[in-house]
Amino acid sequence: MDETHVRAYQALCTTWAEVGNQKHVPSYGHHAHVSIFGAVDVQQGDVVFHRASSANTETFLHFLRRLK
Repeated sequence: MDETHVRAYQALCTTWAEVGNQKHVPSYGHHAHVSIFGAVDVQQGDVVFHRASSANTETFLHFLRRLK
């Protein structure tokens, strides 16, 4: 069981640039994303997943109910 977050934008962490020539990173003004909870039954090979607009207590509990 695990969760992940799929984002429609990239986070810039580090980059190389010429001295005095700073990189320009365009921003499009929206940050669409989706959170996915998933689990695999290792004995049967079944996969269960739940897609949610955010990862919080409510969406995680909903996923656990689906597993049950």
